[in-house]
Amino acid sequence: MRLKADLHTHTVASGHAFSTVTEIATVAARYGLELFAITDHGPLVPQGAHPWYFLNLKNLPSILGGVRILKGCEANLSESSENGIDLPDEVLEALDFVSVGFHPLIGFDDHDRCRNTEALLRAMESPYVDQVVHPGNERDFPLHMDRIAEAAARYQVILELNNHSFNPSSMRSNDQSKEREFARAAAEAKAPIAIGSDAHYALHVGHFTHAEHVAEELGIDEGCVVNRDAESVLGFLGAKRKRPFLDHGGSWELGGA
Repeated sequence: MRLKADLHTHTVASGHAFSTVTEIATVAARYGLELFAITDHGPLVPQGAHPWYFLNLKNLPSILGGVRILKGCEANLSESSENGIDLPDEVLEALDFVSVGFHPLIGFDDHDRCRNTEALLRAMESPYVDQVVHPGNERDFPLHMDRIAEAAARYQVILELNNHSFNPSSMRSNDQSKEREFARAAAEAKAPIAIGSDAHYALHVGHFTHAEHVAEELGIDEGCVVNRDAESVLGFLGAKRKRPFLDHGGSWELGGA
């Protein structure tokens, strides 16, 4: 499986990542990627970006050095907001790509499986949500897997197979079994799947080796994987809703206009 798109990357705007958009685009072009999504953390995560940051992403190039850039977010679940997400709908609607997920210190640290499941199902019903990231984090944020997989298929929300979760350096790598089970459940439910790097440093963009091995072990068909290339990603997103600022930033060469 040769994947040419990465739907999970972080810039310095996430507060705990170490590269700029241009640095990621430079590496992505060098690696032969056709597309990557910027998915910086929403405001509930400590040091996460302000909503104004996400609204202003429309000023970034849409294509830089031949690589398509999706201006997106990794939003958080929220029980106190109107839409169940820590970014309002007017922000989500303006983005090219919207991921949601659980993180420490956002209000879900009590390991309540039913509560977590209901919060995530509520978010997945949003027409603006495209992907659920690292859903198999059983130790910290347990979920009712079958209900999430069924909802992902119904609402056409991607369930991510997160490469960082299988990296030995990751805190999540000690509990990989549920990540595998989620990938299998997603495939059986015919839900869309993406393999994401979760890159927090430019040189990690497009690195999927650990997750690709798992996908091969589980026999996940390549046709189920959304991020095969730019065409497959854009086709999937376009079938869900309009992306009003997808081409707003124009096409730029690296190092110049």
